[in-house]
Amino acid sequence: MIIGDSHGHITNIKHVVGFAKKDNVSAIIHAGDWDTSEAVDAVTSFGIPLYTVLGNADVRPEVGERLKVKGKKFDDKFLIINLGGRKIGITHKPSDNKKYFLGKKLDLDLIVNGHLHSKYESLETPIKIIRPGAVIKGSNFAIFDTASNRVEFIEDVET
Repeated sequence: MIIGDSHGHITNIKHVVGFAKKDNVSAIIHAGDWDTSEAVDAVTSFGIPLYTVLGNADVRPEVGERLKVKGKKFDDKFLIINLGGRKIGITHKPSDNKKYFLGKKLDLDLIVNGHLHSKYESLETPIKIIRPGAVIKGSNFAIFDTASNRVEFIEDVET
């Protein structure tokens, strides 16, 4: 499951991650903009491995401190992880893709971003780029199937 831009909206977080738990999702990628340590606790309370970065709204030091302890893998700027045989880069702002990933010999299969509060899937680039939408705006997230390299967007109105 790919989520981002939760901005401390605990009700939406619990709804979305509850879906992940019921569907036996093997990992959660969060593209940053947590805002609060309570948001971190809401996601990690479901016991699903969490891979995440910080966003520009994550100005409280306790958010990063909590993620260091509770996240499976965390960095304040960018991550490169391997899940289900796919190499995935994660950063909050799409404008940082070039800085951390593009033009480098990383052999990435996927790049995950947040920040813009909109869903997006690149179809014209050699590396798939996904933005899942914003949890702050409702039950908005993406399911990425590592076996097929396909993404499905789940989109809801604000709650």
